[in-house]
Amino acid sequence: MENLDLVQIRSEFPILNRKVCDKPLVYLDSAATSFTPQYVVDEIARVYSTCKANVHRGVHTLSQEATDLQEATRESVREFINAKSIQEIIFTRGTTEAINLVASSYGSLLENGEEIIVTEMEHHANIVPWQLLGHNKRIILRVVPVKKDGTLDMESYRSLFNERTKLVAICHVSNVLGTVNPVKEMIAEAHQYNVPVLVDGAQAVSHHKIDVQDLDADFYAFSAHKMYGPTGIGVLYGKRHLLKLMPPYQGGGEMIGTVSFKKTTYAELPFKFEAGTPDFVGIAAFKKAIEFMQRYGVERIAEHEKELLNYATEQMNTIPGMRIFGTAPQKSGVISFLIGNEHHYDMGMLLDKLGIEVRTGHHCAQPLMQALKIDGTVRASFAIYNTKEDVDAFISALRRVAAMLG
Repeated sequence: MENLDLVQIRSEFPILNRKVCDKPLVYLDSAATSFTPQYVVDEIARVYSTCKANVHRGVHTLSQEATDLQEATRESVREFINAKSIQEIIFTRGTTEAINLVASSYGSLLENGEEIIVTEMEHHANIVPWQLLGHNKRIILRVVPVKKDGTLDMESYRSLFNERTKLVAICHVSNVLGTVNPVKEMIAEAHQYNVPVLVDGAQAVSHHKIDVQDLDADFYAFSAHKMYGPTGIGVLYGKRHLLKLMPPYQGGGEMIGTVSFKKTTYAELPFKFEAGTPDFVGIAAFKKAIEFMQRYGVERIAEHEKELLNYATEQMNTIPGMRIFGTAPQKSGVISFLIGNEHHYDMGMLLDKLGIEVRTGHHCAQPLMQALKIDGTVRASFAIYNTKEDVDAFISALRRVAAMLG
């Protein structure tokens, strides 16, 4: 596979030219949010400067232009994940809102005593919405444990299904362990029991080629800000027949057919779930972020990140006291670790002083931390703009910090 032109790629991200604490910036926190190329930023400025008018609300030229931009992005997203129809592409504020939409809307169809299967490695965004649903209904969460290498206990997963199982909600890639879960296999297993599956794809969609029809996912959620795009934009993919069954998530403008004080009818998909004025400027720019990824190819980006992951892991394992959490054979570009018993916050703050930007804490995955018997980790994550020189600087800084902490 042809190597990426990293000099060209890095030139598209002006933020990489800045310094932190008078040191060259090494950004290893793309799992939290990725940088945005100037190409996308320019589109935001262009739309604000030329056609900022509310979408789907007016017959005038500016409104029509803004509407066309939003709907062009919807088609780009549909193509990017190979959905059957644009009616299956719902714009949200992010993965979190997409999951909450399903919890609120599809969850309203569940009955007391019914069960939802989740995993021990889920982000809080794929745990708390189901617990909130349980405030009004006695919904039971069944949890798939994680094995020592960071993979799911698939035997346990298969054993959890029964006549009360009504939904499976799983992450495609763990934001802590980097584990790439066998979601296609897990979906097929659930469908044997006629149970739909929601996949949290926040950590997968910028690193793996996603085909929702091939996966046969019933719902798939992800965010633009992890895909080199704007913040505050997300997508819920849902199979059309399920979305048609579900009641609206919010009420307001755009999601209605007709309104009277006696009765309200709702708009057709996808607008039934898009109440109010969306961030149509961000949505328009999201199309440019998708084009950026397509220009270089998701598979090539993934291969590059895999090389960095392997290179960093090999170097990190030479540091005394290194503890890496998550050693699954199939991993995405994320490494969570501790050195000895040093606190993750201390390590993160010292690395920052050396220009190395990493994430510290529980990573919104406290149940997983409890299973690992730790309070948190340091997490390094890679993206298209990272280089082996970044890894070398990271390893050098790690050795220095380890020595400082003793």
